[in-house]
Amino acid sequence: MKNLRSFGRCFVLLLVLFVHKGYVTAKAFTGTYGINYGRIANNIPTPNEVVTLLKAAKIKNVRIYDADHTVLEAFRGSGLDLVIGLPNEFVKDMSSNADHALTWVTDNVKAYISNTHIVGIAVGNEVLGGSDLDLQNALYGAVKNIYNATQKLQLDKVVQITTAHSQAVFANSYPPSSCVFNEDVAQNMKKLLDLFTQMGSPFCLNAYPFLAYMDNPDQIDINYALFNPTDGVDDEKTNLHYDNMLDAQIDAAYAALEDAGFGKMEVIVTETGWASDGDENEGAATPENARTYNYNLRKRLAKRKGTPRRPKSMLKAYIFALFNENSKPGPTSERNFGLYKPDGTIAYDIGFPALKSSSSVSSRLSFKGFGAQTWHWSYILVLTACASSSFLFLRS
Repeated sequence: MKNLRSFGRCFVLLLVLFVHKGYVTAKAFTGTYGINYGRIANNIPTPNEVVTLLKAAKIKNVRIYDADHTVLEAFRGSGLDLVIGLPNEFVKDMSSNADHALTWVTDNVKAYISNTHIVGIAVGNEVLGGSDLDLQNALYGAVKNIYNATQKLQLDKVVQITTAHSQAVFANSYPPSSCVFNEDVAQNMKKLLDLFTQMGSPFCLNAYPFLAYMDNPDQIDINYALFNPTDGVDDEKTNLHYDNMLDAQIDAAYAALEDAGFGKMEVIVTETGWASDGDENEGAATPENARTYNYNLRKRLAKRKGTPRRPKSMLKAYIFALFNENSKPGPTSERNFGLYKPDGTIAYDIGFPALKSSSSVSSRLSFKGFGAQTWHWSYILVLTACASSSFLFLRS
C-alpha cells in the first residue's frame, strides 16, 4: 500500500509539473469527427436529451455558438468535448475591455470546467470578410483579451482559442495552389495568425462544397462535390490530383497560409454540410444529396488521412449541423442542414441512431476511427516517468 500511495503521489506531481511548465498544449479535437449543435429553433430536444443522443451516436466533439448555461449544465459529467462560442455581438466589447473578457471567461469557462469538459472558445464566427469593418478590426483585440483571460485563470493550457473563417477571406481558391488571402482582410489576418501561432491554435475553416456548387452548377460536377466517383481535378502547378471538392477547399486554405508565411499551421474544418431541402432555385438541396455528402464524408474522415497537399495531417471536421433549425433566417436551405429532425428522428440514414428509438433504428455502418482517443506525447512521458518511479519504489 505504501508503494502504491507513493506511485499515486508521483503521478499527480509529474502531471502538475507537465501542465505548469507548458508541456501540455491545448487540443480541442479528439479523433476526426465532430458536430455543430446549433439551437436557432423552438422545437428541438432539450440539452439533456441532446447529450443522450450524442453519446448514443458516439460523437465526442461538439461545438455550440454561445455559452448558454443550460447547455453547460447538461454537458456536466458527459465526457463530451465542448467548444463554446463568444457570439459576434460581444466581440467589440471584449476587444475594448479586458476586464469584461476576464469576467466572461470566469463566468462561462472557469465556473464549469471542473465538470464540463470545455476544450475551446471560438471567438466570433466568420468575422473577417464580412460587411462590418469595425467588427473585423475588433476581432484581434477580442481574441487577445480572451486568451489573456485564460492565462490569468490558468486555463490556457487546456482551453484552445480559435475563430472560424468563411471562404470570403480568400481572393482566389481555384486551383487550390493559387489561393491567397483577400487584400481586404490581409492586415487583420496577419495579426491573428501571428497570435494563433503563439497560442498553438489552428486555422478554422467553414467549407461548403454545397454552396460552391450552388454558385456555379454549370462548371462544377456535382459528383465532385458529393465525394462520388469522378475524374476529379488536377492542379497543374503542384501536380496534385483532387477527387473531391472539400479536399481542394482545404488545400486552398493551406496554400493561402503558406503564401502568408504560416505554412506549419493546421487547418480544421469547423463547419461543413449539405442541405436536405431548399427553395425552387436550390435544386441540389435534397435528402438524397445530403445523405450522400454526409455518408461519404463520414467514410472519408474514418480513413484518418490528410489532403493531397498535407497527406500526413489527419483531416478533422465538425459537421453542420445536428438539427434542422426552424428559426434561422434566409433561404429554406439554411433551416435544413440537420442530420436530425426536431423530434430527434434521423433526417436520413448515415448510420446514427434516432433519439427515441434504441432498437428500431440501428447503426448499419462500422467506423472504427470515430471517437478514438489520441494521447498527447507528454502524457505518455508522464506515464513512463511514473512507471519508472514506481519500479524504483517497489525495488526499495
